Amino acid sequence: MFSSYDVIVVGAGHAGCEAAHAAATMGSTVLLITMNMQTIAQMSCNPAMGGVAKGQIVREVDALGGMSGIISDKSMIQFRMLNRSKGPAMWSPRCQSDRNMFAWEWRKTLEANKLIDFWQDTVNEVLVKDGRITGVKTTLGVTFSAKAVVLTNGTFLNGQMFIGEKVFGGGRTAERSATGLTEQLATLGFEAGRMKTGTPPRVDGRSLNYGLMEEQLGDEKPGKFSYTDTPSLTQQRSCWITYTNESVHDELKTGFEKSPMFTGRIKGLGPRYCPSIEDKINRFADKDRHQIFVEPEGWDTVEVYVNGFSTSLPESVQYDALRKIPGFEQVRMFRPGYAVEYDYFPPTQLKSTLETRLINNLFFAGQINGTTGYEEAACQGLIAGINAHRNVHEEAEFTIKRSEGYIGVLIDDLITKGTEEPYRMFTSRAEYRTLLRQDNADIRLTEKGYAIGLASQERYEKMIQKRDGVATLTEVIRSTKIKPEDVNNWLLSMNSSPLREKGSLYTLLKRPEIDQENIYGLLALVPNLPAIGEEVLEQTIIEIKYEDYLSREKQNAEKLDRWENLTIHPTFDYDRLGALSFEGREKLKRLRPGTIGQASRISGVSPSDVSILLVYMGR
Repeated sequence: MFSSYDVIVVGAGHAGCEAAHAAATMGSTVLLITMNMQTIAQMSCNPAMGGVAKGQIVREVDALGGMSGIISDKSMIQFRMLNRSKGPAMWSPRCQSDRNMFAWEWRKTLEANKLIDFWQDTVNEVLVKDGRITGVKTTLGVTFSAKAVVLTNGTFLNGQMFIGEKVFGGGRTAERSATGLTEQLATLGFEAGRMKTGTPPRVDGRSLNYGLMEEQLGDEKPGKFSYTDTPSLTQQRSCWITYTNESVHDELKTGFEKSPMFTGRIKGLGPRYCPSIEDKINRFADKDRHQIFVEPEGWDTVEVYVNGFSTSLPESVQYDALRKIPGFEQVRMFRPGYAVEYDYFPPTQLKSTLETRLINNLFFAGQINGTTGYEEAACQGLIAGINAHRNVHEEAEFTIKRSEGYIGVLIDDLITKGTEEPYRMFTSRAEYRTLLRQDNADIRLTEKGYAIGLASQERYEKMIQKRDGVATLTEVIRSTKIKPEDVNNWLLSMNSSPLREKGSLYTLLKRPEIDQENIYGLLALVPNLPAIGEEVLEQTIIEIKYEDYLSREKQNAEKLDRWENLTIHPTFDYDRLGALSFEGREKLKRLRPGTIGQASRISGVSPSDVSILLVYMGR
């Protein structure tokens, strides 16, 4: 244990773990401070990783050299590729995780890094001198010096938990809140707000009647998140689906008068796309049922997560309502659901590196920035950890553009638009989602991770091998001619028009009726085709079938990049440009965009304001 470090990371959730791992892997000495060493990388809500858009983020974190994908692969109990019936831009990997195994694998990974030290305590003050971070002070009165600090406090800043009319301090069940830090940051000039999140009750799986539910199996051939050689899943646990009904809704309504959401005791906004069950039946009164996902918490536990039943109603109301759900008639509850209200700091106070504008080398990552979700937190922690290290070692900032990854979309949305409710990533937020697929995150980002010393040589070489494999296979397919007699019977069986003359395999693959599910049947008929790895084949087929869409998106992304490459000096005097609109000038002065591209996405900055900036900059 030392008293001085290159980087201090406050909080050991998903953001804190990725930040500590990244900074230490790149060569910084790191101190990870957590309130409880037993809850490192705790899955506070559902025991799962990935999902729509979130799975793409996990793959991007992995491609850059982060650990969330590897940890997920080591601890998953079920894997599903969501949205297979849609286009590949929508395919999203998701896994059900063993909650305890996930946390344990993360702790082992962090402890294996000799540049990471640990300290169990609560930080209640950051130390600042001449506008630059110099360290932190804890509730035990211990002071640690640092050249950079990353705050990843999650839901703990002045956290309050609500169950019916009961209110008590805490950021997570059985864990106290962190006080003092928000107040001190406010004295330094930071703006703070309040947000709300919630979690459902946990129940005893032995008390459930699965015969009344729909079984949800994992994929027959389960995939993985990581591009490395993590172990494949050989057995899986089922999840289950059931539904609420009008009796459940009527029971829940009996507790509305004691609901902290409806009585106004909770002021912060909750996640729009993951509402509590009471909010759902109140807002969607025309719906007579809502889906409930019954998710096991691990391999060796009977604890079950009731996904879709987040609530802060009195525990007796929760219990009585649960028992009216099919399959839950004899349910035994381990602990009730609850809501948490906590402090956050509007992310428009940050640079694209996640460094704060007010204090040099102070970084925010995760729910402190107003986001929700393990994946959103993890990618922010990764970027903050990378840039904390690079700042300390006087290296150039590291950022991801919107056209390069969902990580870039998320951070750009936060710093240019801000958020007044918990931000969650969706594929619809990305303009170039056909380019930003889950299958090609390594091609897009591994070279960047390798260049900064985070992704390993082995990762980089594996990516090059895959990229070259795709290029080689594409050329083979372009040059391969196929005879009608070799494929016509198969084409007719697929309700596809037969060939009348010898044709190109490349053109044949573009037919919409020939998809990922039946492609192997066609390729098996092609003589002298070289052996192909499944990963290379999948990406090659996607690139061929969506060539026109990808080409257009690349052209649009290149146009966007021209503005992204036009930087604006941090001290630019917008008052000198009298032609700017009043609102545009005020927003530009407050948010200080780093590029013309960022300026164009700020609400209130008009196209004419952007034109004025371009004219002034000589473009």
